[in-house]
Amino acid sequence: MIGVIDVGGGNRGAFGAGFFDYCLDEKIVFDYCVGISAGSANVSSYIAKQRGRNYRFYTKHNLSKEAISAHNLLTKHSVVDFHYIYTVVSGEDGADPFDYDTFQKSNQKMVVVVTDAESGKPNYYTNDAMQKNQYGLLAASCNIPVINQPYMFNGRACYDGGLVDPIPIEHAFEEGCDKVVVVLTRPKDYYRTNERDKTVAKLMNKYPAVRRAMIRRAELYNAQLDLIKAYEKLGKVLIIAPKEAAHIDTLGKDTTVIQALYDEGYDQARRVLEFI
Repeated sequence: MIGVIDVGGGNRGAFGAGFFDYCLDEKIVFDYCVGISAGSANVSSYIAKQRGRNYRFYTKHNLSKEAISAHNLLTKHSVVDFHYIYTVVSGEDGADPFDYDTFQKSNQKMVVVVTDAESGKPNYYTNDAMQKNQYGLLAASCNIPVINQPYMFNGRACYDGGLVDPIPIEHAFEEGCDKVVVVLTRPKDYYRTNERDKTVAKLMNKYPAVRRAMIRRAELYNAQLDLIKAYEKLGKVLIIAPKEAAHIDTLGKDTTVIQALYDEGYDQARRVLEFI
């Protein structure tokens, strides 16, 4: 079984959008598709065979003031309006509807990683957690602490899955994958530091488990990065990553950088054919 993991990273996820558009163009099919944060949106549209859809979100929909803005924070207490992104735009009557019918018919398995705010543990949701016009699962996995209120999904308060399992390679192998392509949105030699996470964590008084997860996030990411590099040497993992650090924050709107990430992701995806 061949797997793929897209770690997300907000609008840096344009890199993964390019990667998956190449895979659709070349009819590359992954059996097991893991999405974390923005990677969950990339993976779902890939399974739905909607080439170019994620590109439109990174270059248009996500850049609108309705999607991401300080005004949202003032009026809705969250910088990102997931109702706009996953209902107004993605619903069947929206500007860019998600093809749920094609998604539902696919034999590819999707796994979306979500952080449970109360326990600080990861939940791994699969295809059946998505219903037509109900795409809250993707919002739950993308939900960034502090700048957003917790997102309620399945009766649970949720945050970004990358807090507790940023590169879930062990989970993929435990689920039966023989080989896994890992799509990063930072260079493969980029190691996180926790100074910023520690500062933000101080604001998470309501959810101490999330606060602890944020403090540990850099250590966990770095350990998992070392692990996938070790697996790559064994021929079990292929790492697809930008060659240089993109000068854009998670919610950055620099279209020049976003376009460059998309183009590089598309180009680097060519390496997959030899790997699989």
